[in-house]
Amino acid sequence: MGSSPAQAKHVAIIMDGNGRWAKRRALPRAMGHQRGVEAVRKLVRSVGSMGLDCLTLYAFSSENWKRPDEEVDDLMNLMRKFIKSDLPEFIANDVRLKIIGDWQGLAPDIVAMLEDALEQTSGGSRTLAVALNYGAQQEIARAAAKAAAIGEVTDKSIAAHLDTNDLPPLDLLIRTSGEVRLSNFLLWQAAYAEMLFVDTLWPDFTPEHLQTALDDFADRERRFGGR
Repeated sequence: MGSSPAQAKHVAIIMDGNGRWAKRRALPRAMGHQRGVEAVRKLVRSVGSMGLDCLTLYAFSSENWKRPDEEVDDLMNLMRKFIKSDLPEFIANDVRLKIIGDWQGLAPDIVAMLEDALEQTSGGSRTLAVALNYGAQQEIARAAAKAAAIGEVTDKSIAAHLDTNDLPPLDLLIRTSGEVRLSNFLLWQAAYAEMLFVDTLWPDFTPEHLQTALDDFADRERRFGGR
């Protein structure tokens, strides 16, 4: 009797391609980011029906501050609008919001909005984790420093202090737009995750694309270093 197909419980996505999506349509980059938010909204609504316990999205990296000030401002304003408009839906759909990264370094009003959203959604049974002001190398360094402070630096003690310590193990990491790199995202957590790189630009990524990725994952044989 063959083993049953693997079912991903935790999927992470590097949402790439908003700028190229807009450029191909001769639209401002801000429009690409707006359409990217719509893609997030549709995906979050589909998580429960796909059997996922956790969806982690790379929304704003610690390196994104290097972008032009106008683009950063657009991204921050989109974040404000998204939290205000979608928080009631998160609550209604039993979604717990979790933020990873140095998010408390964001603007004070955004931090306050996030703190309120975290509190209001704390009882959700499924998790949407959003990486804000996030860098995996920085996360590992923080976790290692905390582990050293208690006198024990091991793989388990570092993992216990990562931002994702209360999330399920990462099963599948997807990157959109055709780029084939991790860009300082979940480096520790991705050690044995399956990876999928797709050409679809993020604003065009749909729940159907995610379901196809999950089907692909189910066909893979995961060995975790064994044979």
